[in-house]
Amino acid sequence: MQREQLEHLIRAAGAISGSRRVVVIGSQAILGQYPTSAPPRATWSMEADLLPLDAPDMAEMLSGSLGELSPFHNTFGYYGDGVSLATATLPEGWQTRLVAIDNPNTNGYIGLCLELHDLLLSKYFAGRDKDHEFCFAVVQAHLADRGVLLQRLATMPIDASARARIERRIDADFAE
Repeated sequence: MQREQLEHLIRAAGAISGSRRVVVIGSQAILGQYPTSAPPRATWSMEADLLPLDAPDMAEMLSGSLGELSPFHNTFGYYGDGVSLATATLPEGWQTRLVAIDNPNTNGYIGLCLELHDLLLSKYFAGRDKDHEFCFAVVQAHLADRGVLLQRLATMPIDASARARIERRIDADFAE
């Protein structure tokens, strides 16, 4: 996905949901901080997870209107899934670190993208193969700070075994 495509999804999600603010939770949130310099592996996905912050009950409507195999997807080749806050497990304070996308391409709607380290931690927690590939690509591109990750990891609402698993994965990614 490219930044312009994410801006289009933010604009469409805002118009459909009536929410002025749309949180981008998934991997494509990286385009908030790194609109042109994210590693290619980090932007392979053609899907963005979108939460209409001012109308969270409209998330399902977004999936139907903008989601996979929808007319939107068939027309543009990328799509958006409406999600809830329960979609991601995030460190404390993530809301204060959101990165705004607010320009003429979003037509008055504001995309609020997870900050990179918060995004990485949500991916480390999810732990799927695609999440590991995403995190590794970002770490290898020298966009992440290990100390920040570990500091925020300590604030995540997870058990000790999950925290230890994530710390091992962070260490492995930074060691390679």
